[in-house]
Amino acid sequence: MAGKDQIYSNKSGKAEKEALFAEFAASIKYIAQRLAARLPVNVELGDLIDAGVIGLLDAAQKFDEGRGIQFKTYAEYRIRGAMLDELRKNDWLPRSIRKKSNHLEQVYREYEQKLKRPPTAGELARVLNMDLEDYFTLLREATTGAVVHLEALGKVVEAGTGWEERLYRLVQITKENDPFLAAQFHDMIEYVAGQIDKLPEKERLVITLYYHEELTMKEIGAILGISESRVSQLRSQAVLRLRAWMKQGT
Repeated sequence: MAGKDQIYSNKSGKAEKEALFAEFAASIKYIAQRLAARLPVNVELGDLIDAGVIGLLDAAQKFDEGRGIQFKTYAEYRIRGAMLDELRKNDWLPRSIRKKSNHLEQVYREYEQKLKRPPTAGELARVLNMDLEDYFTLLREATTGAVVHLEALGKVVEAGTGWEERLYRLVQITKENDPFLAAQFHDMIEYVAGQIDKLPEKERLVITLYYHEELTMKEIGAILGISESRVSQLRSQAVLRLRAWMKQGT
């Protein structure tokens, strides 16, 4: 395998690039579709795929097999990262959704402080003076913007299973082995994992299956014995909690 990885560090010719694209075309499309499924309709799938191709080429140019990581692992990390960078650069989230998101997070934090515990969906709906169906519609729209942040941190869901070490090594590569940045990133992983552990059990399980195991909402629903729409509601509620907690720093 090491010999194959070494080949990728020297990808420069047309034939080599074509072989590289052929091998990773399915992965790029899958990652792009998974991101696009949780984004507003104004985000073009083709733009994400184009960004993924750039990420793949960047990975091929910068890959160093001496770091002890397989090229496939590194390439998929850079592909996803390039797509996230594209989303951030183009500020794809509509202002109206950003406003809804900030308002809902503020309401959540205020009511959690008042109750001294995480509020339920029903309680938040009553505070917002809307029925539960309208609340979940608002919640889905408001948490759409979280995809960029949670995708970037998606692999920290199960602390203690080796993902921290993998991310730690990857950040050392992408940050040119800067010890200070690597330490900061490791602290962030531990913090986010701690926040995820605070989620209600079913929400924590949905986040784990969705972001870590990369199951679809339909597959998660089958496992938990609930509808696909209920899985979506649990995911959105979990994302709201995580964003509110992380902004509050608790």
